[in-house]
Amino acid sequence: MSSWMLPLLATAGTTALFAGRAIREALRPPFEFRETLRQLFELGCKSVPLIAVSGFAIGVVLSMHTRASLARFGAEALIPAGLAIALVRETGPLTAALLLAGRIGAGIGAELGAMKVTEQIDALEASAVDSFKYLVVTRVVACVIALPLLTSLMNFTGMLGGFAAERSITGVPFGAYFAQAFSLIEFSDFIPSTLKTAVFGFIIAVVASYLGINTSRGTEGVGQASTRSVVTASILLIVANVILVRIIFFFYPA
Repeated sequence: MSSWMLPLLATAGTTALFAGRAIREALRPPFEFRETLRQLFELGCKSVPLIAVSGFAIGVVLSMHTRASLARFGAEALIPAGLAIALVRETGPLTAALLLAGRIGAGIGAELGAMKVTEQIDALEASAVDSFKYLVVTRVVACVIALPLLTSLMNFTGMLGGFAAERSITGVPFGAYFAQAFSLIEFSDFIPSTLKTAVFGFIIAVVASYLGINTSRGTEGVGQASTRSVVTASILLIVANVILVRIIFFFYPA
């Protein structure tokens, strides 16, 4: 076996055990409600401007590209519905997850890495605090809750961006645009694609926490943990998205 394969498999195994421990500890009391709420604010609420602005911009761009394509076939009336389906099914969830992998993943990796190299985690253990539950589980739970909410926000702002683009060109009324946009959207489109972002949140939090907790080599290691958190989480998100889309198509073939 190649020399690089064994370390890769070892890292994958320890990360899987880390993820399993996070799930187990998240279901077992005591629950750190106050710290979880604080992490929801830090990781979720503070990401709202990024998601809102990005979603609006993506909606404008998608609307312009969709109009350029459908205008060739005289199907401009389908632009709102096409944009809504593209956002809700795939563009919104994956784009939101990748954006948050950059913001949240880097933040968690750097924060936990800094706590590791400055021995703050050891100080928590010495104070009889379960550092894993307090530092890791709270962030995992916060990410799992925040990602679907932020994805819904991106879908909404993306459709607002699409409306703004169409309004500037055709003057379409607000009500008519959104009635057309939601005419082809069903719960089978919205719920699976939004709930899969909970898995994305779990991946981001687990990868970043694992790399942060296992940081070494001082400040250099903190920087590497932050960078590796973003890169690794982004790759895993893309792979997981392919698998989850296949699972969704299996249960919702239409």
